[in-house]
Amino acid sequence: MKLIRNILTVAGLEMQYFFQHRKLALAVVIVAFVPALYSLIYLSSVWDPEAHSTALPVGIVNLDEGLQYRDHVFNIGLDVQRTLKAQGRFGFRELIDEDEARRQVRRGDLAFALILPRDFSANAIPGNSAGAGKPIVVLSEGNNIESAGIARRFAQRLDQDINENLNEQRWGVVFSNALGSQRSVDVLRKSVAELDQGGRALADGASQTAAGSQKLAAGTHQLADNTRKLIDGAQQIGAALASIDAQRPPQQDLNRLRNGTDALVRGHEALGNGLVELRNGTQQLHVGLETLHYEVSQSMWAPTALTDGTRDLLEGSTKLDGGAQAAVEANNKLSDGARQVRTGTNRLLTGVRTLGDAIHEINTKLPPASQYDALSHGAEEVEQGADKVTRATRDVAGGAKQLSLGLAQLHQALPVSVAKPDGSPQGLAHSVEPHLEVEAPVENSGSGFAPNIISAALWLGAGVAVFLLHVRVLPQQARLMPPVARLLGKLTIPTGVVVLQVLAILALVSWVLRIQIQHPLAFTLILILSAMTFLLITFALARAGGDAGKGIAMVLLAVQLSSSGGIMPVELSGRLFMDISPWLPLTWVIKALKASMFGAFEGDWMTPVQAVLPWTIIAAMFAIYVGRWRFVDQGALRPPVDI
Repeated sequence: MKLIRNILTVAGLEMQYFFQHRKLALAVVIVAFVPALYSLIYLSSVWDPEAHSTALPVGIVNLDEGLQYRDHVFNIGLDVQRTLKAQGRFGFRELIDEDEARRQVRRGDLAFALILPRDFSANAIPGNSAGAGKPIVVLSEGNNIESAGIARRFAQRLDQDINENLNEQRWGVVFSNALGSQRSVDVLRKSVAELDQGGRALADGASQTAAGSQKLAAGTHQLADNTRKLIDGAQQIGAALASIDAQRPPQQDLNRLRNGTDALVRGHEALGNGLVELRNGTQQLHVGLETLHYEVSQSMWAPTALTDGTRDLLEGSTKLDGGAQAAVEANNKLSDGARQVRTGTNRLLTGVRTLGDAIHEINTKLPPASQYDALSHGAEEVEQGADKVTRATRDVAGGAKQLSLGLAQLHQALPVSVAKPDGSPQGLAHSVEPHLEVEAPVENSGSGFAPNIISAALWLGAGVAVFLLHVRVLPQQARLMPPVARLLGKLTIPTGVVVLQVLAILALVSWVLRIQIQHPLAFTLILILSAMTFLLITFALARAGGDAGKGIAMVLLAVQLSSSGGIMPVELSGRLFMDISPWLPLTWVIKALKASMFGAFEGDWMTPVQAVLPWTIIAAMFAIYVGRWRFVDQGALRPPVDI
């Protein structure tokens, strides 16, 4: 019980001390959350790399020209490119120049690159030898050892996937070709069997043709006889037409007939005109006699005989007028008849002339006697040709029988199976083997991680060096000194410490780990610059925030390790770490160390060094002017570390 009371008494005094100093209590709270913050930073950067794998830049250069093999067209490069993009495992970028892809890998713009050569399909498809098809995976161990490991695992997976896919396609082609060949043989056998049947049918048809040709010969004989009869009839018709043509009336007789009918019509017209004038005269005479009779009959002086005579004259004139009228009407009918006679005569003359011309034309178109002789000779040749056809059909029948026998023998001789596939067993089993091109090679995994570990060690060493100091405390003698002198004087011992740390790292790398350094002088300068920059940053944070600033420096180390690609490629850590990575000094220090140690990033260590220098200058300015100094007597100074 006494022990418990003593424990509680000491705990109560400690708690009272912390409650009296609020800043100390706040520091306790902050320190309590530091492990959780560390865990959050690290775990969030490695929480789900697969979810961020599409952010890892990987180049694809497809130069494959494809191959036509066994009536199939293959382009394995195009298939691989489409499959990889469909899988979406990485952030693939399509390039057209393999040299440009290699440059981007060396510069660190790409984590790695896949190059599919022009003869990829041509070497992979036939399977003549194992590993003939060689896709090229370009990686840089010096740029990022983890990215190089991902590239190697990608090459192994690519090897497996391509060979499995090729084997499936190849066996598909083999089975397809075998099945197709078997099917072709079956079709050929069936076709030959059908030809065999056709040959027999041809032989039967040839026999029937021979019988028909005999009938044709008999028909041609009849045709020749009928042709001769036709020639005789045509010659008789020609003679008759020639006689008719010779006896047709001359044109002048036909003209005189037409002229006579025209004169008859004109004569009747003139007679009609005269009869009309005669009737007009009889009418005038009748009117005059009526007047004379009236006057005579009314005159008391006229004798009776005169009156009777005028009456007789009047009656006679009446009859004369009637006769004249009848003559006019009769002449009109005669005139119409004459015109009809003229019209009929003209038609008759036209028909006679047309008929005569036609007969003359037919007579002139009739072939001469020599052509009738040629026709008769042609009929005789047709008769002779029919005899030749008869003999030829007998020959065809004999040939058809021989063809049928030959097809039957061919049908029996056709093979039943087909040939084997091309290639060797090893080539067909494993025809693709990726080839790794390693830029900035690294001896081993430890060497590859060395720049990351060295950078973190330098930051940690700078923090430990700062922990050896009362950062805000200076002796009274420094009160009147300029700010730069205060800072440089305060950093004298920490600077010596970090220089010793750099020398220790150089000895470790060169003599213990025996890592081959391509640019030793640049490597040494980068170590010194990095150590001084980290010291200034840690010192500035501690001077601005006291011990809390030291804690922030340690938290910042965790942030930088997660954002610099020290654990894995920063692209796999998430967008936040990718965005802040270019703004952190550790990122550029690691790049500079890799460039100087392995020749990574095309050996360009100056560019990252130039990116670190602003941090050095800004940290120095903060260390000089941010925060307040506490000046104490020299005798009041106590070591910050209790050993």
